[in-house]
Amino acid sequence: MRYSRSSSSCRWRQQQWCPQPPLEPLMEGPDPEMLEDGNKKESSWELIREWFGVQKSFGAGSNFTSSSSFNGSGVQTKIGDLRLLLGVLGCPLAPIPLASADPEPPLHLKSTPIETSIAHYIIQQYLAATGSLKRRQKGEEQSIKNMYASGRVKMICCETEISSAGKTVKSLGTRSEEGGCFVLWQMSPGMWSLELVVAGHKLIAGSDGKIVWRHTPWLGTHAAKGPQRPLRRIIQGLDPRITASLFLKARCLGEKRIGEEDCFVLKVAADREAVMERSEGPAEVMRHVLYGYFSQKSGLLVYLEDSHLTRVDSGSSTDESATATAGAVYWETTIGSTLDDYREVLGGAGCSGVCVAHAGRSIATVFRFGEDESMQYSRSRMEEEWQIDDVDFNVPGLSLDYFIPPADIFHDPNTVVSPNSTSS
Repeated sequence: MRYSRSSSSCRWRQQQWCPQPPLEPLMEGPDPEMLEDGNKKESSWELIREWFGVQKSFGAGSNFTSSSSFNGSGVQTKIGDLRLLLGVLGCPLAPIPLASADPEPPLHLKSTPIETSIAHYIIQQYLAATGSLKRRQKGEEQSIKNMYASGRVKMICCETEISSAGKTVKSLGTRSEEGGCFVLWQMSPGMWSLELVVAGHKLIAGSDGKIVWRHTPWLGTHAAKGPQRPLRRIIQGLDPRITASLFLKARCLGEKRIGEEDCFVLKVAADREAVMERSEGPAEVMRHVLYGYFSQKSGLLVYLEDSHLTRVDSGSSTDESATATAGAVYWETTIGSTLDDYREVLGGAGCSGVCVAHAGRSIATVFRFGEDESMQYSRSRMEEEWQIDDVDFNVPGLSLDYFIPPADIFHDPNTVVSPNSTSS
């Protein structure tokens, strides 16, 4: 499947994102009755709290079965599950901004810790395995100006486990699969645009190099706080240069076996100042770390995992002393992605020889704990599988106009930020 690059398509995209008066959020959900409150600007925390509230009520009932998703409020539950899937796995960002556009900075061995120098060597092997190092030696690295990719996704909400009053209740869902597709554009440095459609829900996100924003039918348009960071879908094997740049300051933690592969494990974490910039209101980002598992045999990145922890004050009072004594809820989102089917990209002016991952699978876990004795913790597990159908470099006609943020980002004073790894 190759995305049409006709002039009419280009004009349509330019008109779509040119500055204009603020518009109401689009109602694109499959059930209009479920989106009656779509015009109201609500935070992503309210969405996730509502979802976990539904799971909690199910866990408290003794007659809950997997077939409940088809009875009564089952339609609402199914839509809530899909929204959570898109919120967590739709367009998550990498933990840290790109340290440099140059994935091969000079190293001073005398002043560099051994864990960092080993990590640098592993990254060089990764660049060589993907063909990027050979291109750099030939002076062709700068010839890659942009990238395009399209593919299919399949999202699955697997199960929710709730521990209430010392009793563990496992709520097995229907494991329904929702299919969709996406189109991704990228222009260096740091500009990208993503359109993802799953089961009638459309998610649009992008970055102009300064602002990262997202639009969903149920939350409208909002921007991410903190430093500008790359889209996680791009570092999942699609652009080896950006992936290598992200691990510039990584440390090697040792070795670990992933499936049939013996891997080196690299770790990079967001600075404390950076995660504090992403905090807002009662939600405080505590940490965000990224682990890369590079095959010792092939040198390729075969597994990627990031962990994101946020603390939210559960007190609703605006008085500081009251809030300080109120309990806190901790939300930990972990996404682990297996990368597979590395193939050389043929085509693109002067870009042959770059090897990218054409398939993969992600498992995400949202873990909620620390509220009160009535609900000690909740854990929800979800999956995504993706397949790249078409990928190309140096697409003719792609310009800065493709990455202009929507006008309501600059006009709406109530712009909110996603609480999890999606856009925060």
